[in-house]
Formats: sequence, structure tokens, C-alpha cells
Amino acid sequence: MQHAQPIGVFDSGYGGLTVLKEIVEKLPAYDYIYMGDNARAPYGNRSFETVYHYTLQCVKWFFQQGCPLVILACNTASAKALRTIQQNDLPKIDPNKRVLGVIRPTTEIIGTFSECKSVGILATNGTVQSQSYVIEIKKFFPGVNVSQEACPMWVPLVENNEQLGHGADFFVKKNIRELLAKDPMMDTVLLACTHYPLLKKKIEEYMPVDVKIVSQGEIVANSLVDYLKRHTELEQQLSINGGRLFYTTDSPADFDKHAVAFFGREVQSKHLDLEDFHTAP
Repeated sequence: MQHAQPIGVFDSGYGGLTVLKEIVEKLPAYDYIYMGDNARAPYGNRSFETVYHYTLQCVKWFFQQGCPLVILACNTASAKALRTIQQNDLPKIDPNKRVLGVIRPTTEIIGTFSECKSVGILATNGTVQSQSYVIEIKKFFPGVNVSQEACPMWVPLVENNEQLGHGADFFVKKNIRELLAKDPMMDTVLLACTHYPLLKKKIEEYMPVDVKIVSQGEIVANSLVDYLKRHTELEQQLSINGGRLFYTTDSPADFDKHAVAFFGREVQSKHLDLEDFHTAP
């Protein structure tokens, strides 16, 4: 991938691989770099300032790798850092580069899934506290009622490969019950964290059968296809070699072991030490 201009895909851990999987399926020809900041994960309980600092550092790293486009495949980073990076940092770093998130494409369409105009959001503490989904959904679907439930234990369960264990039953049942209690009309629930699709079997066990469960991967992938069609000046910069590179700020062996469940195939990652990376524009 020398001289390549790949699409960068970022997540605090493994969850963004569920998004990358769908993107690669829709757009297989492009080069991609994935980076998981596993050493500092999870982001969900961290402050806005910390998430912004970590995310900006990683975005700058992607830019140094030649990526003209970076996708924050992390709801917490999208909620807490994306807007500031887009409005304040990109004009100073390079106004021709783009950073996109997962919240906007999801909120543009989620209202169409609900017949009762009632949507539930299952997310991390950080995403819930940001109110990003409530604000954005109201912009596109002002008549839709939005309820949220923070699920702070779900990401640790998934990252410790406990998504099928009995501990998962307790927390999944508890959070779903608390979400549904907020609005008995709810007929659509969004999994607003890219880790949560790995809990989908458990979620289906405790969710009423008439409630739609929506994951983000395919929505984000379809949105990216449309975005590149509308922004040909950016699309023409992207290199097309079918390359895939994976980086983690923690152990590559651990990353590769867990990545299979998220990405659906084996990966070979490299270690990235961000302490050695200089973030000056």
C-alpha cells in the first residue's frame, strides 16, 4: 500500500470492525486502514475532553498515513469529538480532508423503521450523555419520540468474549427492560454502539418479537457509497488496490484473536505506539 490513499476507519476497540466489514462488502476495491485504540478503550465512560483528545490524535495519525477520508466507526467518538474536529481542526490541518461519523447517516434513516414513531437507543454512557441521537433524530424526524438507555457493561462483556455467557443475560435483560419501560409504544431499537451486534442473539431473546432491532454497519456502508458518488473530487483521490491494514495500540495477538468475531475473517494487525507519534499539524 505504498503511495496509497486509503480510507481510514477508527474505533476505540474492535467494534468498528463490524462497520468495516459492511463497508468492504459494499466497496471492496478500495484500500483501507483500520486502527483500534484498544490500549485506551473503552471510550464510553471517558470525559468529552479526553475522547476529543484521543480521537484527534488518531485522526492526525490516519492523515499521516495518507488517508484523505477517515470514518469514526465509534459512536462515542462521533458523539463527543466529530463536530469539533470538523469545525475547528480540519480547516487548520487540511480543509480538503474529511472526517465522517456513524451518527448522522443512522439518524437520517432510523425514523423510517418505526411505524409507531417511537425509537429506542441502546448506547454507551458517553453517547447517551451527549444527547446526539435525540438531537439529530429530531432534526430529520421531529414527530418521532426517542428514548435512551445507557449500557455500560455491554462493551466489556463483548471485549472479554462473554457475549454468550450468563453474565450477559443479566445485563442485557436489565437494560432492555429499563429501555422499554420508558415508552410502551416503542417498535424500533437502535444498537448505537458498534460492539452491540455481537450481543444480538441475547438482545433478541429479551426483546419483544414485534420490536425491530437495527444495527449500524449496513446503514453506514450504504451512506458511504452515496457520499462517494456525490463527492467525486474525494473519491478520485482514493487508491484502489484492495489493500487492508490493521493496527492496534495494544497487543496484536489479542487484537487478532478477538477481531475474527467482529470482522468475520482472520486479520493480522500491527502494534501502534501513539506515544511515539507527534500530533502537530
